[in-house]
Amino acid sequence: MLVTRASYDWAFADDIPGSRCDPEDGPWPRAYRVLDDASLWRELSALAKPQSKLFDPARGFKADSLNFQPCPRTRTQDRYVVRQLNVHGRTWTFTGVFDGHLGDVTVEHVSHHLPIIVREFLEGHFEPNSEQKFTPEAISDLFTNAISAFDDAIAQDVLGLFGGSMEGVARYSDSEIRQIINDQHAGGANWRKARLCMYGTTALVALVDPDHTSLWLAQLGDCQATLVTFDEKTNTWNTDVLTREQNGDNDAEIARVQKEHPGEAECVVDRRVLGALAPFRCLGDIPFKQPPEFSRRILYNLLPGFHDTGPWEEFLVRNKSPPYISAIPEITYRRLAPRALGSIAPPRYLILSSDGFADLCNGTSQAHVITAWARKMESIPPMSPVDPAIKSNNMALRLLREALGGDDHCSVSRVLTLDMESAWIDDTSIVVQTL
Repeated sequence: MLVTRASYDWAFADDIPGSRCDPEDGPWPRAYRVLDDASLWRELSALAKPQSKLFDPARGFKADSLNFQPCPRTRTQDRYVVRQLNVHGRTWTFTGVFDGHLGDVTVEHVSHHLPIIVREFLEGHFEPNSEQKFTPEAISDLFTNAISAFDDAIAQDVLGLFGGSMEGVARYSDSEIRQIINDQHAGGANWRKARLCMYGTTALVALVDPDHTSLWLAQLGDCQATLVTFDEKTNTWNTDVLTREQNGDNDAEIARVQKEHPGEAECVVDRRVLGALAPFRCLGDIPFKQPPEFSRRILYNLLPGFHDTGPWEEFLVRNKSPPYISAIPEITYRRLAPRALGSIAPPRYLILSSDGFADLCNGTSQAHVITAWARKMESIPPMSPVDPAIKSNNMALRLLREALGGDDHCSVSRVLTLDMESAWIDDTSIVVQTL
């Protein structure tokens, strides 16, 4: 962290947003530094490392992004993506946030490769040098197929080492399996494929067409997309949540899994899939999508080995008819009114955020936080340059600060400078793009 001149104060566990700070993990209270405004912006920027990308300066299209975890000793398992996809000379916009779990191997793979896969599917759909039109339904299907195919390949790349099926795996001894998948001495290609199967990630990705008249969202898990627009008749900012959580808090997701696995009382236990996983739709998480022998024969033989397979066996014994976790995204489509060159109309914002953002709001309605942020953004021209020292004009960074407490220096400072040995809030990724 940056060293700044500041006064000190004391925080209790209940003062920290989210559920990472446990009153039992004392001693409480703990010290934190109260930062002045300039120091606060610098510290926030240093921790969140905000980025900006211009898409179309003439029409005010850009995206700001960040990945925030104030504990410097903890590697965040969140990722974000802000890309432009060149498809036969036309530029599509691809943005997304990903919340990894169990480790960061799969989320790193997904955030890097998924935009490439979507671009390849788009290239296959459109003919070069043509004025081919599309329907929203066609792109929705393409988006779904690209994501599902990408997820299928994670397990199939490993099964392909053994003839392409679990029946093929059964013909190999444990010793032979270990020799095949632990090929670190030869570059580790098979080892890396197998490792991807051990972890998972949620995903929320947005696709905007070259004319900026159509928006598609693909949702797997519990990240959130919010469309923010200005109503000139009422002079107010409106927020429209475009996604729904696909986790144990959603009774419809629980009912879906139970319907897909009739007679299996333990397909959902304590609102978790097989009693283990909170999100009900993810990329990766292959132990929940393949028979138990995939984990026991392949992943248990991966080196370095498992010191304790007990936690895995607790949910593998419930695995009777996989898959239990779905990689079929929910697609949301929105038609966007065209934005003329030089338009002076208020910007439209699309906010993509991992579930850590909701934790940071700490009981305050996310809609309230976002509308307060949007009102403050009115004083900043959409294409104003970002301050290179503190990046306080970055849309995502300003939204992060608003969630942490806005102008309340003590509230923001508590999260930034708390004296703790491990992470005290959930990882948080935010992408804010203008549409």
